[in-house]
Amino acid sequence: MGKFFGTDGVRGVANVELTPELAMKIGKAGAYVLTKHTNHTAKIIVGMDTRISGGMLESALVAGICSVGAQAVLLGVVPTPAVAYLVRKYNADAGIVISASHNPVQDNGIKFFNSQGYKLRDDIEDEIEQYMTVKLSDIPSPSGDTVGSKEICKTAIDDYVEFLKNSTDISLEGLSVAIDCANGATYQAAPKALRALGAKVFVLHAGPNGKNINLNCGSTHMESLIDYVKNNEVDLGIAFDGDGDRCLAVDGEGNFVNGDEIMAICAKYMKECGKLKNNTIVATVMSNLGLSIMGEKNGIKIEKTKVGDRYVLEHILENGDCFGGEQSGHIIFFDYNTTGDGTLTAIQLLTTLKKTGQTLAQARKIMEILPQVLVNARVDNKKKAEYATNETIRSEIEQLEERFNGEGRVLVRASGTEPIVRVMIEGRDMRVMQEEAERLSRLIEGLLN
Repeated sequence: MGKFFGTDGVRGVANVELTPELAMKIGKAGAYVLTKHTNHTAKIIVGMDTRISGGMLESALVAGICSVGAQAVLLGVVPTPAVAYLVRKYNADAGIVISASHNPVQDNGIKFFNSQGYKLRDDIEDEIEQYMTVKLSDIPSPSGDTVGSKEICKTAIDDYVEFLKNSTDISLEGLSVAIDCANGATYQAAPKALRALGAKVFVLHAGPNGKNINLNCGSTHMESLIDYVKNNEVDLGIAFDGDGDRCLAVDGEGNFVNGDEIMAICAKYMKECGKLKNNTIVATVMSNLGLSIMGEKNGIKIEKTKVGDRYVLEHILENGDCFGGEQSGHIIFFDYNTTGDGTLTAIQLLTTLKKTGQTLAQARKIMEILPQVLVNARVDNKKKAEYATNETIRSEIEQLEERFNGEGRVLVRASGTEPIVRVMIEGRDMRVMQEEAERLSRLIEGLLN
């Protein structure tokens, strides 16, 4: 992990850490590194979520892109997975997303996709950082008619919706679904796609004002969606995050359904149809042990990677798999897209329910979730990786691992996108797990702040 790039691009508080000056450097260096070997005027598409800081960063980013002679094509507000798809459809040389995903409004981020719609390899990000810092003056600055330009794309949402429609071969007519768009990037595309497929759609939190993205809504705040499903006659609910690359669900009885359960439901049906390559789900170490138990019962292998959808994708590519994701709802249907796609996941889940004739409440019974406690320790962002080397913290973790050995597990990891160290304990006794997770969290906060 470099000075600027984390596990999901460059993140920071907008106009404090992620400034327009930094955004321009990112645009300049990124455009140069990703297009320096092209023999034509390079084209880079740019999308963003609904944050108030998006326009400011877009202007700076585009200035950097144009300064190296590239063409910037502005998509406007679109989900992150739309950029991953459209970079291929539009034959662009790269794609950029301005978003901080599920983070609060004060944060923002910049991440790249290459011409094939994949997030950048670490060595490419390292090269971009080199040009942002010590080699910025080495980047050519064209003038005259070789200066870059920008254009506005007005078809991005429609083209993405058409792609989503083509991901299923049936109508969703007869299904009623409430969707929570998190006042974020899915607010146009998700309702449009689901309605085009015939579903009856009730939309919550689709009035972005630049300041309300993820505010008490979306996949990180499911309460209002759960209440809506409980109090209205709908088959299920779907919640997206701010940039639309993940989704979680609520069954018709108002029960929360996480990414592990969605993967279990879809994978079982895919296996029955012969569409689950290698009969494998690629999950992460954060996935519930119940997913592994489900796999054993149904002849489905569960491979686990480090936390992060980029590692899930790496495993898929290296092993010829086609499906995987995270408990958080980042799910990759690789036969359709190269990254997690919340609306695509929703459509695949609804398709599975429609074809099997099950309700979500019935389908989720395929997997029993073992109790799991997750507590976040808020720490100094520069010190969060030290949890792994601090002797006091390591000793406490080892003692906890011994205590839960055979009846559960302990997992501690630093977030790649937030100033947080996550403490997860899985086991049988919720009270004990909660107490121990909170105790360890307090210790980490005390030592790393």
